[in-house]
Order: sequence, then C-alpha cells, then structure tokens
Amino acid sequence: MPTLNRVQLIGRLGKDPESKFTPTGKKVTHFSLAVSNRWKDKSGETKESTEWVNIEAWGRLGEICQEYLKKGSLVFIEGRLKTDKYEDKGETRYFTKVVALTLQFLDKRPTDEPMMTVDEDAGEYESDFKE
Repeated sequence: MPTLNRVQLIGRLGKDPESKFTPTGKKVTHFSLAVSNRWKDKSGETKESTEWVNIEAWGRLGEICQEYLKKGSLVFIEGRLKTDKYEDKGETRYFTKVVALTLQFLDKRPTDEPMMTVDEDAGEYESDFKE
C-alpha cells in the first residue's frame, strides 16, 4: 500500500534559526514557524488562530536557513513529519516536527535580488539526534 508523508507550510519564523552539530558532526538547524489562520465568525468579527511548528533543516539547506533567515522571515517550506521521543523525569515524551526538504523565501526583496529556492536531498539523517 502506498504511503505519503508530505507537509507544505507558509509562515513566519518565530525566532532566528539556531544550528547545532550532531555527535557525528552533521549540522542541523532548528527554528519555529508561525502558521496563522484567519476567519470571520457568525457575528462578522475577524478571528485568528496561530499554530507553532518546529522545523528542522539538515546539510546545505540548514546552512542557507542559518545564513538568510531571521525572526519574522516569510517562507514556504515543504517537508515531512517526524516524531521524536525523549525522557523527562523518568517519563517518555514525544514531539512532532517537520524535516524541511524544500524552502522558498517569500519576503519582498529588491528587484535586483534573485528569488532562491532550495531543495534538499531526502537522504539519511540522524534519527536519534538529541537536543
């Protein structure tokens, strides 16, 4: 049976990206993305809800995120869901994140600056990375 694990998001960074190295020396970049939804309720009042999504970018894609993105940057991200677990006071906890595979900058830019789209190979990433 075929399966699909693909996420597409447009949102703004909640803080500047942070990079770390795994124990084997691979670079990984993390940041949070605010994805907002607006609608009008029955009385015509505008409502807004924001979801915060943790994003993880590896390799060259992570380097580009670190170099060019900052808090408030508007981006389109395509990736896959990944759930990790960790121990907290003897209790196993789980959290879900998006591993970015494609990134496109959506901020307005000067006319002489080219638009950049980056695709990352979905190669083997470290599955047991601990923050």
